[in-house]
Amino acid sequence: MKRILHKISPGLTLGHLFFPLGFLFAVSPWATSGGALVLGVIIVLLFGNPYADKTKTLPNKLLQISVVGLGAGMNLAIIGKVGLSGIGYTLVGILTALLLGNLLGKWLKIERDTALLISVGTAICGGSAIAAISPVIKAKHHDVSVALGTVFMLNALALFLFPWIGNQLSLSQTQFGLWSALAIHDTSSVVGATLQFGPEALKVGTTVKLARALWIIPVALLVGYLRRHEIVENQKAKRPWFILGFLLAAAVVTFIPSLQPAGHIVESVAKRLMVLTLFLIGTGLNRTAIKSVGPRPFVQGILLWMIIGSLSLGAIWAGWVS
Repeated sequence: MKRILHKISPGLTLGHLFFPLGFLFAVSPWATSGGALVLGVIIVLLFGNPYADKTKTLPNKLLQISVVGLGAGMNLAIIGKVGLSGIGYTLVGILTALLLGNLLGKWLKIERDTALLISVGTAICGGSAIAAISPVIKAKHHDVSVALGTVFMLNALALFLFPWIGNQLSLSQTQFGLWSALAIHDTSSVVGATLQFGPEALKVGTTVKLARALWIIPVALLVGYLRRHEIVENQKAKRPWFILGFLLAAAVVTFIPSLQPAGHIVESVAKRLMVLTLFLIGTGLNRTAIKSVGPRPFVQGILLWMIIGSLSLGAIWAGWVS
């Protein structure tokens, strides 16, 4: 079939055919978050992504747009309540993840920057935190790739593992949403996992995760201060402005009730856009990315993830986190 395609149009590959088909399926109502991610991985590993240069920046942009759209279905009063009530356990959770991550990194003899990026990604919000911290510490491209590769693989696993565990343990939607926000790295995977579990889990998970993501800024400032002698002049950390957009969208529908029906439509579109984002994230997992992860950083990432996930689940069960 590949030879036939080349005869019809020189340079045309199976990737040129299957990638657009996968893209269209991802935006259809039949695609699930986990299914879209797996489809993206299968397509890129079997046929490659001939549009890689054009799509490599799309996931981050679509993620931000999707998060802002999800805000249109939220209640600002709930977001404020969650953010204020969660300051204590959020601070404890972030400090615990950073400390354990540093200890594991030293134990496994992992490069300092790689270990820090994996720890920050686990503590706050995955790829977004890594992207924000990496310019502050002047991380090498290799360090960033390894950290992102590790976090990505664990995110992919969480999309399938967390809903299964939640069902096996008979977690309520509120408990599952909270656990997902505390233990899953990226916002996109929190949305993907909670989307499978139920609407209330989605709202709780998204709200708590975004409230947690606000800590990127103070953590980046702290790391910058500690590494102040190593920072390149005029080099600044990226700021998650999409969080402000999420809050503004939530504020509009909260204070103007007549816009709530339109807000729910925007929220529905944002959910489909999130599924598409997961498909594109899947197409970014090529063989080179898999090889770049290496064994020791992945061991650090999975051990830290298991510890934080277990501790947070235990705290939720014990009623310490609610």
